[in-house]
Amino acid sequence: MPLLTLLLALYAAVALPYWLWNLYAAIRVRRGVPSLNNVETPVGAPLPRLSVVVAACNEAGAIEAAARTLLAQDYPDLEIILVDDRSSDATGAIVDRLAGEDDRVRAVHVTSLPEGWLGKVHALDRGTAGATGDFLLFTDADVHFGPDALRLAVTLCEQRGLDHLAGMPSCWSAGLLVDMVVAAFLRPFIAMMRPWAVPRPDARAFLGVGAFNLVRRSAFETTPGFAWLRMETADDVGLGLMMKVHGARCGVAAAFDRVGLTWYTSLGDAARGAEKAFASVGGCRLWPMLVGAAGTLAMEIAPLAAVVAAVLLPVNPAAWALAAVVPISTASEILMSRWARGRVVPALLGPLAAPVNAAAFLRSALLGWRRSGVLWRGTLYPSEALRAGRRVVLPPPKRLPDASQMTGPDGPRG
Repeated sequence: MPLLTLLLALYAAVALPYWLWNLYAAIRVRRGVPSLNNVETPVGAPLPRLSVVVAACNEAGAIEAAARTLLAQDYPDLEIILVDDRSSDATGAIVDRLAGEDDRVRAVHVTSLPEGWLGKVHALDRGTAGATGDFLLFTDADVHFGPDALRLAVTLCEQRGLDHLAGMPSCWSAGLLVDMVVAAFLRPFIAMMRPWAVPRPDARAFLGVGAFNLVRRSAFETTPGFAWLRMETADDVGLGLMMKVHGARCGVAAAFDRVGLTWYTSLGDAARGAEKAFASVGGCRLWPMLVGAAGTLAMEIAPLAAVVAAVLLPVNPAAWALAAVVPISTASEILMSRWARGRVVPALLGPLAAPVNAAAFLRSALLGWRRSGVLWRGTLYPSEALRAGRRVVLPPPKRLPDASQMTGPDGPRG
């Protein structure tokens, strides 16, 4: 067998299962993840008190518009805690003004960062300390909510007995190139995290979403709390892990029609956002990032490579075996993008965005290696400290950690 044919056959043998898994994942999320659209709140049914905790660092351009969508909620018993995390812009003044306008809003100002804490995690911890709700929603400062989003989410938790609900938000369009990059990242991430399996207690699947992490306070207080996540850059996913390991009933909901944000506004913004991957994906080591970027790139460009191989080698059987990737990838992209309320064209152009994502991960790896850490929210966190505080391993391991291993530096909260 000629070498080129052998290489194409090996490529097909790896790429086909990869894209079949993505197609399977697209089908499963559509069938297995409930939507807030289908939740009905019984007339007159009481709802528990809800505290929304928003951590904001230099979010003057986004926080007011997003916070006003929280103020417009139809939720009957709502508390909104806006945490200004050492902002150097007008965020603090905006937070104070909103608190002065509406007695449901409380402003918290963080002026210093304790050693051994990530800024956002510490801000969430500070906001939680004064919260009075029976449910706690952790969200970001640029997330917008439909007027019934919180009522439907809490109702879903009450109806299904959930202690943690990760809500999948809509990522609003920021232009073709950015949409391509976002779609090419989110689809394999969702496939890897298996949100349809999160509710199963025996499954190792877990998930948390920074835009919408809703927890039942009584269940949250049986965990070590944010102290256990104090140096975890993937704190949102880590919250889902912590809740699941401590026996919480966890779930995921499609909130695309009621929760949304512009995740990245430009390719440069996306590249800067990927810098945390050096810690969250690579464990602050260079070689896993390089191997992961190369492997992901090879799989993601397989549809494009298949087309090129079929054109250049029309009678090669291995080329046509690889070509089977094209319809499979097309189906998976369409199904996933329609489920997530995204645009189909950017999703279909994902193979063209794969090199951009690989370059962003490579940049993250090289910057992290050169800095010996991760620069986030204006603070450089050393690699050694991030490795010691790492809780989330991606892809998820075959076995989740035992709750006895998660007491954290300050012990359990409850």
